[in-house]
Amino acid sequence: MSFVMENGKHGQSESKDKIIAIYSDFMTRITQYEELASTGSRLLCGFQQALGFLQRPPIDKTSTLVDRIIKAHGSRRVLSYVEAGCMNSHDSSQNVSKLHTCHLGLLDYINKGKLLIDVLECLLDDAASVVQIANVKGDDVKCSSDSVFSLSHEEEVPSSDLSQPEDFATAMAVIYSMVKQDYTMQVQIVSSLNHKSSPGELKTYCQMWSLRPFVDDDMMHRAWRLVPKP
Repeated sequence: MSFVMENGKHGQSESKDKIIAIYSDFMTRITQYEELASTGSRLLCGFQQALGFLQRPPIDKTSTLVDRIIKAHGSRRVLSYVEAGCMNSHDSSQNVSKLHTCHLGLLDYINKGKLLIDVLECLLDDAASVVQIANVKGDDVKCSSDSVFSLSHEEEVPSSDLSQPEDFATAMAVIYSMVKQDYTMQVQIVSSLNHKSSPGELKTYCQMWSLRPFVDDDMMHRAWRLVPKP
């Protein structure tokens, strides 16, 4: 009887050690995603600024005041500048290059983000496997990441210290759900970008990317508190 109890405790400890290792790796990948998302935000703002410059409307020469100013300073340089839409070739070239660079950067971001999302999903699968091996009740956690994932819509990450493998798996499912939705939104934003995107659209895209409506910051902070201190 004593041997059975000791063996059970050893099994529980081993399962917990495995799930903690998986959870720590998972949260490390979350940090990488956060850093990547910040880079994506800067690229999107750069795209907005460059396109905004190139889309600037020409001077309204029907204005009496503007017409008077142009005539008062009607040098050849000023007239050429006005006729060119108040843009010189150097500025235009720079912003076209910036627009192209930012767009390529955003496409690269989408590819790198997909790799991280895939890794997070694999870690969630690993967590589900550990939970299965730990003999958790079938009603609490099923034997696949899809079932663990479904808990994210119903349960919150406990605020107390986690002690069971299924608690770590549930926490991972909650975070994965938020990050996956955040990434999906970003993919949709990048996919919709083109040289005809309106200033209003781009402003909204930048705000939504920065706001991250699918990510609960409080939940993220609580999840980080669950990572064991070294």
